Amino acid sequence: QVQVVESGGGSVQPGGSLRLSCVISGAIPRFDIGSWYRQIPGMEREWVASVSGRDFTNEAAFVKGRFTASRDIAKNTMFLHMDNLKLEDTAVYYCHVLIGSSNYWGQGTQVTVSL
Repeated sequence: QVQVVESGGGSVQPGGSLRLSCVISGAIPRFDIGSWYRQIPGMEREWVASVSGRDFTNEAAFVKGRFTASRDIAKNTMFLHMDNLKLEDTAVYYCHVLIGSSNYWGQGTQVTVSL
């Protein structure tokens, strides 16, 4: 059974940094595409960044230059490096992986940016 577990969330001040981690475990091959999403209460979940099997990365315009997705193939782990955090980055961040035609989501980790 595949398990997707995020960690690394927390509370920071504006301008601070955090690194989220997502460990994918189970009898599975390496994931094809890993993505990060976030959701603010009362709003739809939105895509933040992705990293592919060839380490090609892409980020949403509202985080470009501040957030970067990466992966450690050997550990089947992906990361979201977040710098220069803003108040509006406060949300629950979710890890999503695509393995073959199957989608897997983590349980989410809270990121709070406050003064």
